[in-house]
Amino acid sequence: MNLADPQELASLLEAWLLASSRPMSLERLGELFEEAERPEPAQLREALDVLRESCAGRAYELKEVASGYRLQIREKFSPWVGRLWEERPQRYSRAMLETLALIAYRQPITRGEIEDVRGVAVNSQIIKTLQERDWIRVVGYRDVPGKPAMFATTRVFLDYFNLKSLEELPPLAALRELEPEPMLALDDDMPVPAELQARVDAEAGEEPAEPREETSFRSLLAELDQMEHGLKIDFDDLQRVEEDSAEPSDEGEALGADDTLH
Repeated sequence: MNLADPQELASLLEAWLLASSRPMSLERLGELFEEAERPEPAQLREALDVLRESCAGRAYELKEVASGYRLQIREKFSPWVGRLWEERPQRYSRAMLETLALIAYRQPITRGEIEDVRGVAVNSQIIKTLQERDWIRVVGYRDVPGKPAMFATTRVFLDYFNLKSLEELPPLAALRELEPEPMLALDDDMPVPAELQARVDAEAGEEPAEPREETSFRSLLAELDQMEHGLKIDFDDLQRVEEDSAEPSDEGEALGADDTLH
């Protein structure tokens, strides 16, 4: 194989990405070559561009996310591809989706700050589920009495929503301000609207009632907007954490204070 030829190199990269069960970074792709034959990073990027162009008109595409590159089925085919799996997906409440959105936009954030914004106590099971999915993790502790844990999103969260970085999150300014509802105490027991559940079902492999046009963090926020007249965008009541007050945990990967959106 002539690895100096971008076309042949692109075919090799395609084979690796198809065989891999997770995204692969440029560095990881380079490590798979013998040292004597290893292409320069610029050559790898050129080959990836060739691969991306070759996917035009095909059922899959080359996507770069936080952890690297992956080949994935195009979104428009997901309602049909989801029929390959029969297991019933886990259902997510509106409270869970709101909590995830607040952590994504206001990280690092404590449970108490989330409760201040939402106006209702956060069910411990919500935090546990988000941590089990590896979408959020503890990145430090607020330097106040009680030392409450501060939560932030992970690379797995970015990968799941096809995001390369937090800068790709849709702007909250596009959504109206969240207003509390009279029955917030029953928030966790309220059913998820059929359209949002169909999107979640399709992500997990179950056939939705209606075909989806898009699955992304933007569409998730749009659904929340329909449910509660938008997410709260005035976060002045929350005190931002100072970098020197955090005591980062050393286990797993997470996005630190440097990755916080401004």
